[in-house]
This record gives sequence, structure tokens and C-alpha cells, in this order.
Amino acid sequence: PQKPVKRNKLNEVLAVILPSSEGQQQLMELEDRETWSKKIDFLLSVIGYAVDLGNVWRFPYICYQNGGGAFLIPYTIMAIFGGIPLFYMELALGQYHRNGCISIWRKICPIFKGIGFAICIIDLYVASYYNTIMAWAFYYLVSSFTAELPWTSCKNAWNTGNCTNYFSKDNVSWSLHSISPAEEFYTRQVLQVHRSNGLDDLGGISWQLTLCLLLIFTIVYFSIWKGVKTSGKVVWVTATFPYIILFILLVRGATLPGAWRGVLYYLKPDWQKLLATEVWVDAAAQIFFSLGPGFGVLLAYASYNKFHNNCYQDALVTSTVNCVTSFVSGFVIFTVLGYMAEMRNEDVSEVAKDTGPSLLFITYAEAIANMPASTFFAIIFFLMLLTLGLDSTFAGLEGVITGVLDEFPHVWSKRRELFVLGLIIVCFLGSLATLTFGGAYVVKLFEEYATGPAVLTVVFLEAVAVAWFYGITQFCNDVKEMLGFTPGWYWRVCWVAISPIFLLFVTCSFLSNPPELRLFEYSYPYWTTVVGYCIGTSSVICIPIYMVYRLIITPGTLKEVSTMLCRFYLTVGKEVIPRNITCIFL
Repeated sequence: PQKPVKRNKLNEVLAVILPSSEGQQQLMELEDRETWSKKIDFLLSVIGYAVDLGNVWRFPYICYQNGGGAFLIPYTIMAIFGGIPLFYMELALGQYHRNGCISIWRKICPIFKGIGFAICIIDLYVASYYNTIMAWAFYYLVSSFTAELPWTSCKNAWNTGNCTNYFSKDNVSWSLHSISPAEEFYTRQVLQVHRSNGLDDLGGISWQLTLCLLLIFTIVYFSIWKGVKTSGKVVWVTATFPYIILFILLVRGATLPGAWRGVLYYLKPDWQKLLATEVWVDAAAQIFFSLGPGFGVLLAYASYNKFHNNCYQDALVTSTVNCVTSFVSGFVIFTVLGYMAEMRNEDVSEVAKDTGPSLLFITYAEAIANMPASTFFAIIFFLMLLTLGLDSTFAGLEGVITGVLDEFPHVWSKRRELFVLGLIIVCFLGSLATLTFGGAYVVKLFEEYATGPAVLTVVFLEAVAVAWFYGITQFCNDVKEMLGFTPGWYWRVCWVAISPIFLLFVTCSFLSNPPELRLFEYSYPYWTTVVGYCIGTSSVICIPIYMVYRLIITPGTLKEVSTMLCRFYLTVGKEVIPRNITCIFL
């Protein structure tokens, strides 16, 4: 490969041909942009963002549900041709243009700037429910500092007559109506869902969870208020600690009786599953949401890199670490599920029927409670969940912060701490509905509808805008200017055709077959599906609204305006230069 150029030639040329004071000021701001203290700070931040709670509970469940070991085939294919190319593309875009998710579109394709606003809204929706799950984990963590964990017995005030502790020394038979003490602690003490009738009657707000969430947002604020200089140091703990705990739990799980049953169930291949379309859709969705393009985070984090940083290598390393973590997490979970099946004298499939957060807060918590040194393992496990969630929250909010500060630097560039405080308050107030007695139903609704199809649509449009409007040739030239070499034909084909088709395939599959939501004993009524789609549409609608707005306010004929807004124009001071003219100078 050729050696990277010493400077960004675009900035050098523009400094000569556009000597206006405003233009010089913008170039100085670009050169003076904050950067990561060390390369490892960036890598840990990206890994911490990509590796989150979903790696621990979603991947293992999706894997065994879709053919066990056979699922790794579609998962790997979707990662190679869909997830990793999109991951690389966002890192390269953010590093080259050094802007957040909103203002970057002035440099790519102005008419698609609504994508940036849509991303910010999606991030706010995620913050409104994702941190509530961490509040549940924090409640468990505080409750773990006792000699006997509170979800080990049926002698508590919240227990019912159906509570059955099959780990007790008495001969206890497990029936269809039996409920474990761990499940009753989760549903009746932590969530208190029995005090709500569903989404049409959420009930009051849990003050215990409110305090937990307030403390979590306080930690988040003081971790990100100064920018990547501070958050880059915090992730040394939040991104590495989970791996230490995963290793400890893996060793402990492997030594439990019946662990082999869980591992066999996890990996036993069912080759017939590969013929089902749903398996490939699940594989595509899992790798996409695991790597996390489309939330503005990769753009924001990469924008603080040095111009010639090898983002190609970063993309391969971080995406590989993420996928391996998901796979190893499956062993951590299923060794314990095998142990549970052994203790209950049931099949692993009966024990593994819990999904999502219930897999962690009921099944895994119950297994921990009945291990030797249960208090120790409970404390480190819920600390791991907190650290997994915290760096993902840092990242999601940084995507919004960088996007807004880059778009409105004259207003907020010197007031970052104040803006972050306002953003945290907005997120906390937006989370109040999830802190009610029926808050778990709200979390489930937002998780399925507010982010899924919306972010898929956003990334599809982003991929099309970059590959077809900005131009794959121009994008590859940008990468060559940064790294000294041009992406090969594999990356070009993925960016132009395979990745957009991959996204369109997943989006259409979701919209054509919306999930029927059910949580505990509550089946979501039909109107909640309508509400869910309205919430999801409320972010994506920013894209056509902004397109219409720009077409109206831009002078000229419709053809002239469309041509202008669909091409890259570089703005420096009051001068606007088409990219092709800039290339002549270069």
C-alpha cells in the first residue's frame, strides 16, 4: 500500500483558494477537533458500545431457537456480507468527514440530512427504555448484599401460594402452576407487574426503580460531560470488566452438574432449520443490532480519530471481538441452563423458554442463588450487566451530543456540560413510563417497534445515499486519502448492492410479519401494534419532511435544486464548492 499523505489536501487547497475569515475559522476548528487520548480508548469505546446486554441474552436464545450450531452458518454469512461492511463504512465516513450524524450530510448528500435527525430521535427512544433495564440490574445488585439472596425462598411478603422452591431439602414436586421464588421476586417485587392491568393501566411509579435510574443517569452524566477524554478513560473499566466476569462465570458454569446438557442443546445442529427464511432473517437482524450501525455512534466516535488512523483494521478487530463475545456468552448461559435442567429433572428446552431480560433476571439469577458462594457470584454478575449497559449508554448519548454540537457549534460548542445535563434530564423524564408498575410492558413495546424497523430503514437509506448519490468511487477515494490504499472489489460490491439488499430484506421481513407481543401472562392488544408503528414512524418521518423542506427553501427550478441537493457540496464560510471542482484543484 502507498504511504498516507501527510495532510488532508482538501483542507490545504481550500485554505489557499478560500481565504475568508469564516473559512479559515472553520478549518482551524476542524484541525483543533478533540481526539482520543490513545488509540486503545477508541477501540475499547467501540467494543463497549457493540458488546452490550443483547450479546448475553439475545444471541444465545436466537442461536438455540434457530438450529443451534447450524445457526452459525447464516450468522457468519450475514456478518461477512452485511454487518461488517456497514460497520466499516460508518467508521470511514466519521473519520474522514469528522462530523456527527447531522452535519455530516452537508458533505455527503444534503437532501438526506433528515437521516441525522431521525438517528437522534431513535437514540432518545433507546435511552428511555434501555437504562430502565440497567435500573433493574442495579436493584438486583443492591439486593445481593445479603447473606441469603432474597429470591431463594418462598417466605417473603411478595410470595404467593404457588411459589415452589425445588432447591430446598424438602421433597417438592414441580407442577404446571409452580412459580420459582426468583420469578416472583422479579415480577412481584422488582417490577410489581401484578399491580398493573397492562398498557391501558400502567399503575403508579416505583420509587425504588426511580432512585436506581437516577443514580445510573448521574454516573452517565459525569462519565460523558467532558467528552471523549473522560469517557475514554471510564471504558477501561466498563469495557474490560465484563470479560473478566464472563471468564469467571464460564469456568464456574462448566463445573456445575448437568452443564454438558446445556452445551449440547446450545450447539447441536439442526440442519433443516437452514431451509427456513426466518432463520436467515434472525441471523441478519442479530448481527446488525449487535454491531450497531445506524445509531450515529460509530460516526461520532470515529470523528474523534486522527485523520490517518487505520479504521479498516479497527472495523475488523472490533466486529470480530463482538461476534466472539456473543458466541462465548452462549456457553456462559447454557452451562447454567443445563444445571437448572438437571436440578428440575426437566429437559433443557423447558428451562430455556424464558427470553430477553427474563433469561437473566429469572433463570440465571435463580441458578446463581443456589450455587456455593451465591452472594459473591450474584454481585459480580449484576455488576457485569451494569458495566455492559453503561458503555452502550455512553455511546448512544454521545451519538446525539456530537451530532447536535457539530450542527449548532455557535450555540453549544462552549456549553457541552449544560447541553449534556439537559439531555440527561430529558432522557430521565422520558423514562418515567417505564418506571411504572406496568413499565416492563412499555420496555417491550419500545424494544420491538421504536428502534427495530426504524433504524433498519435509516441505515438502508444511509447506505444508498453513500454508495449511489455520494458515489462509491468518491467514497473509496476518501478511504485511500486516509489509509493510503483503496478498498477492494469485495467492499465495493457489498456497499453498492449486497448490504442495501441485506437491509431491505430484513426490513421487509419484519414489516410483513410483525411480532405478536406477549410478556408474562399479558398479550398485547391489537392497538398496541398501531401505537408501536407510530412511534417507529415518528423518527423516520424526519427524512421525507426534511427533503420537502430543502426543496422548498432552495432557490432554482426543481431540476436545478434536485441536482444541487443530491450532490456533495463543500461549504466553507459563505462559499459553496461542488466536489468535482474541488477535485480539479487537487
